[in-house]
Amino acid sequence: MITIDHKGNLLSIVVLGEFTLADFKEFEDLVQAKTSTEGALNVLFDLRQMADFTLDVAWEEIQFSRQHPHDFGRVAVLTESQWVTWSAWLSQAFVDADIVVFAEENEAHDWLMGGQ
Repeated sequence: MITIDHKGNLLSIVVLGEFTLADFKEFEDLVQAKTSTEGALNVLFDLRQMADFTLDVAWEEIQFSRQHPHDFGRVAVLTESQWVTWSAWLSQAFVDADIVVFAEENEAHDWLMGGQ
């Protein structure tokens, strides 16, 4: 399950439990709608409460990233998982966005808002 909050060009996504293909499709639809009117987005993915994700989500994420390489400015990933950190690093090969993994939410927000 996911929750999504969007303010201006910032999307905040929190994944709770299993991240399913339906959840990812909800994210995709919102990105497509917002980028058509607002341009590149900054995204905060809070994956600290994610229990698991399905293989089809991983495949869809790769396809989506390849189809939308210029739709993101900064992507902050909140996680303590080495696997998710590695996956975020791999995703950077498909998009022009700056992708950084954080352990602290305040640091992620500061960076998304233009801080170093």
